[in-house]
Amino acid sequence: MRVSFFNEVDTFAIAKNLDARSIIDGMSLDERIGKNYNNPSFGYGGYCLPKDTKQLLANFDQIPQNLIEAIVLSNTTRKEFIANEIIKKSPRTVGIYRLIMKEGSSNFRSSAILDVIEKIKESGIKVIIYEPTLQKSIYNGLEIKKNLQDFKSLSDIIIANRFSNSLEDVQDKLYTRDLFNEN
Repeated sequence: MRVSFFNEVDTFAIAKNLDARSIIDGMSLDERIGKNYNNPSFGYGGYCLPKDTKQLLANFDQIPQNLIEAIVLSNTTRKEFIANEIIKKSPRTVGIYRLIMKEGSSNFRSSAILDVIEKIKESGIKVIIYEPTLQKSIYNGLEIKKNLQDFKSLSDIIIANRFSNSLEDVQDKLYTRDLFNEN
């Protein structure tokens, strides 16, 4: 719920051309809210959370609720919004910097970026991936670049769920919603 909330605050800020970080910083001053898990992302993902929220929604069958359904729907809406933001920029090639959602993770199963990639691909834009944990040269029909410099030079826009110092030299191409440079 918290992840979805801050993602939607970020979506609002983007849509209204507001400074999302200032808004979130201000909200986080309230001790009841605090600063934990307030950094926007492309959506929640991972092995458990998407599956668990959908299961929780199914468990609420025939039980009055709005919040659980809204959380699941909010995550889908966020991923579509992020993809549409990229598509609006009309790049020829979109580079995906890492399929994992955060540093230190080795699992990208059900990663939010996978749905963003699908929507971008559907629009006809070429997508390439930099994911050093993959041994293959192709993933789901997409080319995996092993060399980071080649990846950077071939990408018109680079999407990164979380900022990495290795992307400092391409900030003019970088699209991230990582406002606080933290996992």
